[in-house]
Amino acid sequence: MTLAALTIARYTLLEALRNRLLWLLLAMALGAVAVSGFLNALALTESRQLQAALLGAVLRLAAVFLIATFVVTSMVREANDKGLELLMALPLPRAVYLLGKLAGFAALAVLPALLFGALALFFAPPAQAALWAVSLLCECWIVAAFSLLCMLTFSQVLPALAAAVAFYVLARTIGTLQLLGHGATATTASGPGQHALATGIDALALLLPHLDRFTRADWLVYHDGGAADLLAIAAQTAIYVALMAAAGLFDLYRKQI
Repeated sequence: MTLAALTIARYTLLEALRNRLLWLLLAMALGAVAVSGFLNALALTESRQLQAALLGAVLRLAAVFLIATFVVTSMVREANDKGLELLMALPLPRAVYLLGKLAGFAALAVLPALLFGALALFFAPPAQAALWAVSLLCECWIVAAFSLLCMLTFSQVLPALAAAVAFYVLARTIGTLQLLGHGATATTASGPGQHALATGIDALALLLPHLDRFTRADWLVYHDGGAADLLAIAAQTAIYVALMAAAGLFDLYRKQI
């Protein structure tokens, strides 16, 4: 069973490489460097810090968008080519298929993490660049797992991508939403509705990963990342990837293929 899952993961990774995904990553990296370099030339003060922050933000968004898009389009292509039906016809548990796909997408996420982490070395010490790259890898794993779950649930490109984008935006902004919600309730004019809104935001925060604490630009600018950050990121990644894999298995086993 392990060999079958590894085979599925291998062909998933090969599909990405044959689609010239690596060249796209290189093009994105060069474009981000060019834009950040241009703004660096325009800045009057702290130009290097501005360039590092902008480069980190652009590379982060590029990696997440690319991984989410590939996961969704790869699953759609496989469904259209009847590859899923063929695999389900083999004497293999459906869990092997799902874990193989997850492993392939996880291996794919290593490529942008390594490439973009190497670019981070130009702005931060090796330890901080490594922390930023590992955090980016974990963030991509969470997005890949959720995108796979969305594709199994919706089976259409647009709803799956929309759900993945909404999930990512909420997970990135949930900390800010909590601050705004509690700030509103702290005012003297706050009413029951604002308290209910703050409670709802807190409940949502319990369900979502706090991606605002992942891949932070200040690690590249101020070099203030530490082992505690890495431990928190690893714990969240393990929990949410496991939960999404379990939800994906439930959805896959209930399908009539």
